[in-house]
Amino acid sequence: MRNDDLILVIDDDPVFNAVLVRTLTRRGMTACGATSADEGLAAMRARRPGRIVLDLNLDGASGLALIPELLAVDGAARIVVLTGYASIATAVEAVKRGAVQYLAKPVEIEAILAAFDDQTGDENVLNAPDEPLSVDRLEWEHIQRVLAENDGNISATARALKMHRRTLQRKLGKRPVAR
Repeated sequence: MRNDDLILVIDDDPVFNAVLVRTLTRRGMTACGATSADEGLAAMRARRPGRIVLDLNLDGASGLALIPELLAVDGAARIVVLTGYASIATAVEAVKRGAVQYLAKPVEIEAILAAFDDQTGDENVLNAPDEPLSVDRLEWEHIQRVLAENDGNISATARALKMHRRTLQRKLGKRPVAR
């Protein structure tokens, strides 16, 4: 039976995870944390939380792959994806896989809670920019789209982009450029 009052935080950064769980608890909510995909899935099966905060990058693995597994346990759970490296491609993919919202870190606790309550659907996930994206940002978006198509596999993505693997890793290791 689902526990709608419970929020599960799945983030591989133990400090961020503990801080977010503590912040939610101080606000009077019931929260628990998991620092890996396996721990998160086990907590989902055991505790059946109604809401989940999921990091996009789980110790090198894609949090996107975990979304369908979490929803297979409970299709009504609401998942908010957090990431330090936001891109349009991964936002779209997260929503396609069943997330209700996609937020870029750093993010305020109010924004996370509002994302769970947002009943308007995925039209608010992305807003069209007022000005065109820079060439560097377009490159970043394209790399993220191809990376998502290859389920986070760096080698396959490098081959698809006709790029050396180390060059791709260097590009991915940098923060995305502003628009």
